[in-house]
Amino acid sequence: MPVFDVVTTPSWPKGYTFSPAVRAGNLLFLSGTTASDDNGQIVGPGDIVAQARYIYQKFAKLLAAAGAGFEHIVETTEYVTTTENYRETADVRREVFKGRFPAATGVIVKGLLREGALIEISAVAVLPG
Repeated sequence: MPVFDVVTTPSWPKGYTFSPAVRAGNLLFLSGTTASDDNGQIVGPGDIVAQARYIYQKFAKLLAAAGAGFEHIVETTEYVTTTENYRETADVRREVFKGRFPAATGVIVKGLLREGALIEISAVAVLPG
């Protein structure tokens, strides 16, 4: 018997060897996500704020597929390749979380797997019900 269920969207590429999100009990784990579109191209090249915004748009779809919203996210981890303009990503978090912020960790890394990605975000949510 599986210990988790895969949560995905119709546009998720079939060839990937990981799931965009998994539900285990009342927890939803959102995989590290970059600002890549359905064709694998980076949205907002060179713009960490645009990339953060696009990642949260992708999260919104996954959360909705699991019957949840941003208010259910309890923790995020952000991996960034640069701190240039990173402070401006706080505005994106304010828009998304509307003042009720989850626990968060930020990590500066040398690089990310997706070429051109400046930020990768993962999250954990507690699902309603």
